[in-house]
This record gives sequence, C-alpha cells and structure tokens, in this order.
Amino acid sequence: MATRKKTTRTKTAPKRAASAQKSPRPKTQSKGLTLSSVSPSFTVGDLQKSITWYQDVLGLVVKDRWEWDGKLMGVEMRAGTVTVMLGQDDWKKGRDRVKGEGFRMFCETTQDVDRLADQIKARGGTLSQEPRDESWGARVFSVEDPDGFKISISKPNRRAR
Repeated sequence: MATRKKTTRTKTAPKRAASAQKSPRPKTQSKGLTLSSVSPSFTVGDLQKSITWYQDVLGLVVKDRWEWDGKLMGVEMRAGTVTVMLGQDDWKKGRDRVKGEGFRMFCETTQDVDRLADQIKARGGTLSQEPRDESWGARVFSVEDPDGFKISISKPNRRAR
C-alpha cells in the first residue's frame, strides 16, 4: 500500500490587495488638499477703474458680471485659462484699508515677457520692475494694479528647466 509523503509548508504573510499596497509617495505630492486651479479675487476700491486697467493695460477679458440690485459689484476676468475676480469693496472695514499689502501674484506665460512689458507700457501701464533674468531660471517683470496688488509675470528660461 502506498503512503502519502508529508510536505512541510512554510507560512508566508498573506498578499495584500494591490490597492492596499503602499508605494512610496513622491516628495511633491501632498498628503492633503490637491488643487487643479487657483483663482485670485481682489477687493478693489473703484471697480470700474480696476476693470478698465485689467482690460486696457493687461489685456484680460470680462467673462461674467455680478450685479446686486442692479448695481455692478464684481466681475470674472480671464487671461488664457486663468480666472481673476474683482469685487467692489463694501467699505465695512473702513475706507483707509490698505489693499495689496503682503501679497504678490506670480503668473507664468509662454509669451515673450519683454514684448508684453513693452505693450503694457505702450497702453499706459507702469512697470514696478523692468524685465530681468532671475537666478531661479526665468525672465520676469512686475506691475501693480490701481489698488497696489503686485503682479509678477514670468517666462521660464528653456535652458533652466
């Protein structure tokens, strides 16, 4: 009569499902909030003056207007795929409130920044910083809107990337 051979098994840890397996998280990936876009909103002292400046000096386009009781209270403006919102100050925090302090919006473009800077100046804009090459690998210039919000516009240098 034949007898069965005894086999010895070693215990191994059960395999985890692929979704449960941990993979190293890239250093640039957040453990929390993940954004696909950001849209700055500026509270301005004179909405019509700001709309005119953003349209005529920078070249943004009004995409939506917000009215309250028939009065224009804000706009959504576009520059390429980026949205910038302007809202009329209701003055609840006082008419002497300083705007734009401690804030700078950094914008990146594929356009020639020297040409953009020249066009802005030709349309009556004033640069707070002329175009220059920065050590971090971009050509940059800066402007300030009528309320003092600072805007830097840059184009990465190809060789720096």
